[in-house]
Amino acid sequence: MLQTRPPDPRWSGKPIVLVGLMGAGKSTVGRRLAQRLDLPFVDADTEIETAAGMAITDIFDRFGEPYFRDGERRVIARLVDGTPKVIATGGGAFIQQQTRDLILDHAIAVWLDAEPAVLADRVRRRDTRPLLRGRDPEEILSELAAVRNPYYSLAPFRVKSVVAPHDATVNAILEAIGA
Repeated sequence: MLQTRPPDPRWSGKPIVLVGLMGAGKSTVGRRLAQRLDLPFVDADTEIETAAGMAITDIFDRFGEPYFRDGERRVIARLVDGTPKVIATGGGAFIQQQTRDLILDHAIAVWLDAEPAVLADRVRRRDTRPLLRGRDPEEILSELAAVRNPYYSLAPFRVKSVVAPHDATVNAILEAIGA
């Protein structure tokens, strides 16, 4: 049984980690949130690619998802080092127990929650998502939401990602975490 953790009353300078499905805006909103807080922004997927010396799609194709998830966990462990920053994670990172525990223990997790139709509209613009290749994005995202949302709900903060300017989501995050 999944257990929720009560939210911290205010942001205390821990790294802020954005979690949620692909297309929720973790990278785009994360960059703007970091600018507003005058913090560094780190995209965990970019860090994984740098560490591996290859694209995520190539890691999936050559070594499989379990190998990728192990590398992802190691990179996120390095990123949640206690220094203030905003981190965007890949959609599957928070689903993995060890990675989720690292984030919940060493950072503030914010779930960017969006409807599958909104997500599908956003991800159709790029064909770089291994889990969507050759498939209907809305159908896959609906299936992923059914499986992953119970895990995302373990994040202490939940912010709706809707069709609106990105600054609206940034403002909602700042209000939620008390920054």
